[in-house]
Amino acid sequence: MSDTAVPAPSGPRPIDIALLASVFVVAACGLVYELAAGALASYLLGDSVLQFSTVIGTYLFAMGVGSWLSRYFERQLPAHFLRIELLVALVGGALPAILFIANAYLPGAFRLLLYGLVLLVGTLVGLEIPLVMRILRRNVALKDLVSQVLTFDYLGALAVSLAFPLLLVPHLGLVRTGLLFGLMNAAVALWALWLFRHELRRLGAHALACALVLGTLLAGLWGADHITTLAEDKFYQDRIVFSAASPYQRIVVTQGKAGHRLFLNGNLQFAERDEYRYHEALVHPAMAAHGAPKKVAVLGGGDGMAVREILKYPSVESVTLVELDPAMTRLFGQNPTLRRLNGGALASPKVAVVNTDAFQWLQDTAEVFDVIVVDFPDPTSFAIGKLYTQSFYALLDQRLAASGYAVVQTTSPLVARQSFWTVVTTIEAAGLRTAPYHAHVPSFGEWGFVLASRRPWRPPTALPPGLQFLSLASLPLLWVFPPDMARVPAEVNRLSNQVLVHRYEQEWGRAGH
Repeated sequence: MSDTAVPAPSGPRPIDIALLASVFVVAACGLVYELAAGALASYLLGDSVLQFSTVIGTYLFAMGVGSWLSRYFERQLPAHFLRIELLVALVGGALPAILFIANAYLPGAFRLLLYGLVLLVGTLVGLEIPLVMRILRRNVALKDLVSQVLTFDYLGALAVSLAFPLLLVPHLGLVRTGLLFGLMNAAVALWALWLFRHELRRLGAHALACALVLGTLLAGLWGADHITTLAEDKFYQDRIVFSAASPYQRIVVTQGKAGHRLFLNGNLQFAERDEYRYHEALVHPAMAAHGAPKKVAVLGGGDGMAVREILKYPSVESVTLVELDPAMTRLFGQNPTLRRLNGGALASPKVAVVNTDAFQWLQDTAEVFDVIVVDFPDPTSFAIGKLYTQSFYALLDQRLAASGYAVVQTTSPLVARQSFWTVVTTIEAAGLRTAPYHAHVPSFGEWGFVLASRRPWRPPTALPPGLQFLSLASLPLLWVFPPDMARVPAEVNRLSNQVLVHRYEQEWGRAGH
């Protein structure tokens, strides 16, 4: 087959239109595999900025390698294109499932497998477009060829970049999304089989390959739930009673000897058997010390456990719960078992749920609160790390009444000592007084908190009845730090440096977290 261009016909032929449509699908599928790899890496490894940056960089490099290698494909271009489509369909479509299973059964090999698959898929995707352009070049003028191919390429990327976080992941999950787009790549291969049936030398072998790949992907799609369950049951040990992928995180609830446990992106958030220790320590030192708080805000804490403790105060008139992920508040507001854990707190007429970014909400609201409870996940990424910066605490100060208290959950002062005192130093840099304390939560070990206010904190004279952990006699002990948790010099965590995220990863990494 000659690779030499010929004068373009007066109008596009059906075969050219079909190939340009294939470019749209190819671009969409390629971007899905890239986004799926980045999302899985951020879910399972943390630090979404680092993971997406390295995955995208590796993928683009691999595409460049693929484009360079395309020069060595000289004859039987339609056959090469068909085979590459089938390989992309099989490897790219199975990528999320393979990585989920690897994380559960071969955690030590996860990174190697992640970047190996990204390199392989990126190289194959990099081969696709040059081959399509060379096939089209036989019938389309070069000027029109480049503009048309790039237009369809970019349109495919745009469509997926919007659909991936808004439709695909929330409704299908990562495993099904990968397999679905693998099927789309396989459909392009099947299309190419029909379009070039008169040029292919071994039509029967190509047809059999298409059938095998389509069959494999369809079987995977049918068993997607089993694949996810197989991987997560191994990873989480206990029986999974609920799992979902929202645009923001992977939510998993398990049930075992410790009762129900909540995991976000694989990180434990609470265990039913001892969550009362964490939430009593988080809420009551601030609430009880205030005396008669009326307006309270909870930032994070979409499970409703902190709200449950706040509603034990008769003086409370309103609670504003600001939780980024509506999937969390919907789950803990509607699931009967989980509603039992939070005492139906999210259904209280006193509670208003706002699903938005807490940083943006603090900037936009004009309300002032007597108590603000800050219950964010640990700073495992820059997206969460911004909620531990001086800028964030300065906004928090503006929303706090003159006699009010804020309390911030602040990781472990034993395992992540430098990180803990970095948060304390950062709050003080925003102009607030601090009163750091800690409590022992068996599921987490020693855990830290920081009270922040404009007036000194004084121990309360009364606590709500029925608490399981805190008492007036034991409360002062929470403010005693032994030498191995005592204060150490620390930097201020700013939006411009995010030192806390780096420090946190170093400390928990050494601890084998």
